[in-house]
Amino acid sequence: MPATTTFRRTSPAWARLLAVSLGCAAVLPLPAADSGALLDALIRKGILTNQEAEDIRADLVRDSNTIPSQAMAGGKSTDRLSVGMRMQLQYAHIDTTINGAAVKPVYVDQPFTRRIYFTLKASVGGDWGAQFTWDFASSYYDDAFISWVPNPDLQFNFGLRKVAVAYEERFSSGNLKGLERSGATRYFVEGNNGRRLGAASYRIGAFLDGKKEITPTTNLIYTAAVTDPERGETAADAASAGDGANNRVALWGTLGLYGKLPENAYWTAGVGVGFQPDRGGWGTTNFGRGHDLTLYSVYFDLQSGRFGLMSEYLMADVERGASATRDAKPSGFFIMPTLYLSETFEAVVRYTAVNSDGRGLQMGDVMRSAPSGGTMNKFDEWYAGVNWYLRGIDLRVQLGAMSGKTKETVAGAPAEAKAVGARSQLQVQF
Repeated sequence: MPATTTFRRTSPAWARLLAVSLGCAAVLPLPAADSGALLDALIRKGILTNQEAEDIRADLVRDSNTIPSQAMAGGKSTDRLSVGMRMQLQYAHIDTTINGAAVKPVYVDQPFTRRIYFTLKASVGGDWGAQFTWDFASSYYDDAFISWVPNPDLQFNFGLRKVAVAYEERFSSGNLKGLERSGATRYFVEGNNGRRLGAASYRIGAFLDGKKEITPTTNLIYTAAVTDPERGETAADAASAGDGANNRVALWGTLGLYGKLPENAYWTAGVGVGFQPDRGGWGTTNFGRGHDLTLYSVYFDLQSGRFGLMSEYLMADVERGASATRDAKPSGFFIMPTLYLSETFEAVVRYTAVNSDGRGLQMGDVMRSAPSGGTMNKFDEWYAGVNWYLRGIDLRVQLGAMSGKTKETVAGAPAEAKAVGARSQLQVQF
């Protein structure tokens, strides 16, 4: 790249305008990772302010969503159409023992396709659009909604997507620092099987996401949603007509703060709650019998330089969740520090703990791919991994080792199950 003259903030307005224009011209043809590095360099040299850089980043994101060649759509009003893909291939090896003795199956040892997402996004003008994602690996929807964005600080979605309660679950699978979501998130949000709660994630309804500037560096962020009460992303779920188990709406809301720090660092923290009528009870045969479920979430996320920290605490009030006469108040949390060892390698450590409060859990409920290990009451796990960013998150290799333990049988003699294993993932997306 040709040598350039550095203009300081005391330079004449025309000089700074020329420098910004040249910076934009240099940035636009570059890949996202390279353009981000160039913008950071321009800030350090005093050519751009942080706000000017943020505006350019927004332009880059908008332009990167535009297909450079002509695309034909069936709707006459369609003015933008984009196609995306995410493919994640995994290999897992996990050994499980109960009271020191191997269980059957003794271990999991297999490669598999974790996700194969195909996404279509369209804009029909007037701030209206739609998004549809199908997962070929599981034959499920990931999302399917119509959107209305009247201004950059307010967005409405109508259809199928994830609720905002449970921060890690809403986090994109393409950006996860831990190779899989924590066992706490899995227990609270994945499908109800009589032990897990199915208390967040995919719902069909109306969603609002908004933000409000409090100071130049701090925003109030908020969400609200009215949805069906049950979790689901299959075609049958999306087309269900409702019955005694799911004919009342669930209510959701979150409130938080987002703060900008120097050198493009940030922090965010908030709380969330979701009320789900008739989704309590024990087992899977008590839906619609008047037992409700309420989910609570408290989260924190920080990224500053090479260091990151994410943590979340989840709790639920499940009416008659432990038995026909006893409610359950399960709780769980994780804490996950991360550190970039270089520009392309990132180290990750995470600790997770879950207490089902008598409702019960199995190893397979909280540690993906693991054998069941019997029904216990508590779970904790250590995870350590490394992420290798070959082309940012668009081409990434993840390696992780985990050691988990469940203990205290719900009914019967005391027992303990342990699972030790490793997992790898190759991700490509565009």
